[in-house]
Amino acid sequence: LAVYRIPEYHLNIETLKKGLVLALDTVQDPGNLGTIVRLADWFGIRHIVCSPDTADLYNPKVVQATMGALARVKVYYTSLPDFLSQVDSSVVYGTFLDGEDIYHTPLTKSGVIVMGNEGNGISAKLGPYIGKRLYIPNYPVGQPTSESLNVAVAAAITCAEFRRRQIV
Repeated sequence: LAVYRIPEYHLNIETLKKGLVLALDTVQDPGNLGTIVRLADWFGIRHIVCSPDTADLYNPKVVQATMGALARVKVYYTSLPDFLSQVDSSVVYGTFLDGEDIYHTPLTKSGVIVMGNEGNGISAKLGPYIGKRLYIPNYPVGQPTSESLNVAVAAAITCAEFRRRQIV
């Protein structure tokens, strides 16, 4: 049993521009949201911006999946088009099935990584704000495989590649 005061964070775009930020577009599964918060903590990502229709951070399943990371990662709920309109699109990345191979695309140290809904991906209304469309290739290339990755798995691979580039 734990007692936890629910913090109130205020979105400060200038603070967010200084690091890597995750933006979640209608991620509905509480387990996925909790896992993403936990992996953000692992990769040193301190801010996640969620669309208003993303799962509730304090849903018991989300809280359990974060394994305490919700105490270290700030999560905001706001209109993603409003948020992304304040960010230079050249540092806004989105994961798509028709994007550029993430392993051969230049990545920046700071920016926004947009992850989409489990069934629909990133919504069309966010398309104009995304400057770089990324794709996580399957292996071996060209062989039939699963249709797509789970959003939390895709977020983990994407965050790992961004961080790997910083230590090489």
